[in-house]
Amino acid sequence: MELQNTVKEALNALYHHPDDAVRMQADRWLQDFQRTLDAWQVADNLLHDATSNLETLIFCSQTLRSKVQRDFEELPSEAFRPLRDSLNTLLKKFHKGPPKVRTQISIAVAALAVYVPAEDWGDGGIVNWLRDEMKSHPEYIPGFLELLTVLPEEVYNYKIAARPERRRQFEKELTSQMEVALSILTACLSINELKEQVLEAFASWLRLKHGIPGAVLASQPLVHTALSSLNAEFISEASVNVISELIHYSAGGSSGGVAVQMPLIQVIVPQVMSLKAHLKDSSKDEEDVKAIARLFADMGDSYVELIATGSDESMLIINALLEVASHPEYYIASMTFNFWHSLQVILTKRDSYLPFGNEASIEAERQRRQDAFVPSYESLVSLVSFRVQYPQDYHDLSHEDRKEFKQTRYAVADVLIDAASVLGGDATLRILYKKLVEAIAGCGNGENSEWRPVEAALFCIRAISNYVSVVEAEVMPQVMSLLPKLPRQPQLLQTVCLSIGAYSKWLDSASIGPSILPSLIDILMSGMGTSEDSAAAAALAFRHICDDCRRKLCGCLDGLFHIYHRAVSGEGSFKVSAEDSLHLVEALSMVITQLPPDNAKSALEALCLPVVTPLQEAVSQGPEILNKKPARELTVHIDRFAYIFRYVNHPEAVADAIQRLWPIFKAIFDLRAWDMRTMESLCRACKYAVRTSGRFMGITIGAMLEEIQGLYKQHFQPCFLYLSSEVIKIFGSDSSCANYLKNLIESLFLNTTRLLTNIQEFTARPDIADDCFLLASRCIRYCPQLFMPSEVFQSLVDCSMIGITVQHREASNSILTFLTDIFDLANSSNGEQYLPIRDSVIIPRGPTITRILIASLTGALPSSRLESVTYTLLALTRAYGARAVEWANESVSLIPLTAVTEVERSRFLKALSDAASGFDIGSRTVPIEEISDVCRRNRTVQEIVQGALRPLELNLIPVS
Repeated sequence: MELQNTVKEALNALYHHPDDAVRMQADRWLQDFQRTLDAWQVADNLLHDATSNLETLIFCSQTLRSKVQRDFEELPSEAFRPLRDSLNTLLKKFHKGPPKVRTQISIAVAALAVYVPAEDWGDGGIVNWLRDEMKSHPEYIPGFLELLTVLPEEVYNYKIAARPERRRQFEKELTSQMEVALSILTACLSINELKEQVLEAFASWLRLKHGIPGAVLASQPLVHTALSSLNAEFISEASVNVISELIHYSAGGSSGGVAVQMPLIQVIVPQVMSLKAHLKDSSKDEEDVKAIARLFADMGDSYVELIATGSDESMLIINALLEVASHPEYYIASMTFNFWHSLQVILTKRDSYLPFGNEASIEAERQRRQDAFVPSYESLVSLVSFRVQYPQDYHDLSHEDRKEFKQTRYAVADVLIDAASVLGGDATLRILYKKLVEAIAGCGNGENSEWRPVEAALFCIRAISNYVSVVEAEVMPQVMSLLPKLPRQPQLLQTVCLSIGAYSKWLDSASIGPSILPSLIDILMSGMGTSEDSAAAAALAFRHICDDCRRKLCGCLDGLFHIYHRAVSGEGSFKVSAEDSLHLVEALSMVITQLPPDNAKSALEALCLPVVTPLQEAVSQGPEILNKKPARELTVHIDRFAYIFRYVNHPEAVADAIQRLWPIFKAIFDLRAWDMRTMESLCRACKYAVRTSGRFMGITIGAMLEEIQGLYKQHFQPCFLYLSSEVIKIFGSDSSCANYLKNLIESLFLNTTRLLTNIQEFTARPDIADDCFLLASRCIRYCPQLFMPSEVFQSLVDCSMIGITVQHREASNSILTFLTDIFDLANSSNGEQYLPIRDSVIIPRGPTITRILIASLTGALPSSRLESVTYTLLALTRAYGARAVEWANESVSLIPLTAVTEVERSRFLKALSDAASGFDIGSRTVPIEEISDVCRRNRTVQEIVQGALRPLELNLIPVS
């Protein structure tokens, strides 16, 4: 009684105390209470207590529901019947509400049924029991109906900590009792006020893989009730849910497919089609129109393969879907978008036509269908294109509304791409060009010009750019000639710039390209000076133009450099951000790549000049000032070097540039090694210099490696490891570099393993762990001759054992990948010669590694890592065969049988044994996934399993 009063007091404090700290304390106490064994009895008592208020009833019903779902195994087996009877009494007590309480009790009873087999439940299982209860106590039918509704939903509720085998058995039990459930619901139809609830329950049961033939369902009274409800003045949501489920079922693979379900389809489709007129009925409630639209969209999505045949009947559905797409409300019209995509895929995919035999028949059928659907997709283009138009009040919209508008534009662009895939880009362009011309005609001039329709048409033309042929000569020349004449309104200018960039490949191929490029570049310069958004669009377009038209622009370098200097220096009226200026750096770099080597070298110097000058000035100001500078003042320039080295594809010229720049880079390395942001930027620039220059780097690479090797000991910057990975990839197999690479990796790994000595260090420094083991994997692939015989190999394996269970995703994955690479060493080129070294390290540690991996599989790591851990465990098993299976057996034998049964254990070991024998492991991962699921089914079991395996203690045990 005392604990019950404490719960009431805590709830009162949680909901009514003025002090936030007291409310938080009460919340924590209540959460802790819900995990206790006492919570069962206290929650049950308070629910039966007539004096409990609504807050207490809701909390206690939620507690009882969660206890049944997660902690049912806490109770002794003899507690089941008293618990079932108590929940039944509560279900009757709250049959009229409160609804929240009744729902929680219903879910608790359903969850109980998931755990308890039908033979133990008694009365032939829960559905038969429920039927008998409803017959004996008709006054409680509303409460029992809710239980009947939630029951099939619990099949897929993974909050319930039931074992996978029992969950499958429960689904079979419910499926076998489907007929009984439907007879209960049919009987309840006679109670008129319960019709909505009955249909909701029916919809819920239809989601089970029940396998009822279409002919049987077609004559089912519940189906006829739902269909007849569609013609009521107000369409019931429950009837729509039923019809929606029937549509999905009739087309689903588990139902036998469309042919088997045709009797049901022939009942559904005419009834839904009869609702088409309501789509344009202004007197119809919008919610009803939405429901009707949903049914048409469901029919389209489910019967798309039938519709794709282009029969007369399917065209009736197409016309109805076009009606939905034309609805003024976007959220209704967009219900059809997925259908248009699915239909496009079927119409354009060659596999769809293979049953028609030879090439001539395939082509004839493809053309017939194409001709059938061309008018529909032409209409669709016109119906959706207006939806991308900026609203008049765009500037007054909230951030969320603007975001939603952007999403609308992206969705419409996808639909236009689907249309272009069917119609062809050039044909779609012609439709959209007409809209552009109409919009320009109504645009007018001056400040009050109506730019929005013009921008919308251009947005649509830009959306299909990848589908317009580069030789299109009818419309695109006219579009391009119109662009310089358009008003320079910021949003319109932004779309004009993006459109220029989108058609850069066309500009490169078109005969008018050279003559029109100067005027288009003038537009881009205007965009760079108008607003931040238009500047970003112009910079991106400039990059596309320079990439695709680089051959045409080689003779215009002076003009391009003028634009580049203005953008990079920040002088003048340009509004290009530092981030967007990288597009211009990339643009010039790609044009320089097109130049002959001699010209490229001088052009590269000119490209580097405005970037290196501010860095030289910063370094020349001395160490004290350089150290005080914000990282951003340095990285904005260093990031530009990264782009130059990445995109100027002249290895010797880049090598020469990095050699000249090295004194400045070294000064920044020496003085700012403490600054992670600057070091990351500098290492990225060096990485691209190494990647592009390769072996042309000469002495600079040695100086670079000596620098990071020395600085890593002091500052442990993860990016030094990341840069070393790139060096290993390029130079790992070069015997002339062997000595300094060996010194590099031994120094880096030795210092890292001295740092990462426990799981707390891994947790505190996940980036170092991530980059360290990525580097180690690179060493296995590119320089095993340096890495495998080294003493650091053993040290790294020991270090990896400490860090496998680190919760940081990238760090954990890098460690697992490193171990997998070791286990799969025989698969790599020249790997076999290092197997004796590998085995001398792995075999003594094999039992421990296996146990840590099984601990990770069963709860030490989040379930999202299951695939990675499984892959590593299977790689270990393939490498060490029966020995690895024995290691696994030793580990799982430590887990108590209360957590994992002998059957589950045997299935797991059988899967590993099959993998060890060389079987295809695809389908054999199920028992591995299931043992993971079983061991994580609730907190108590997870603690028992981890307590038995103790992964964090294992790495402290010395290996003999």
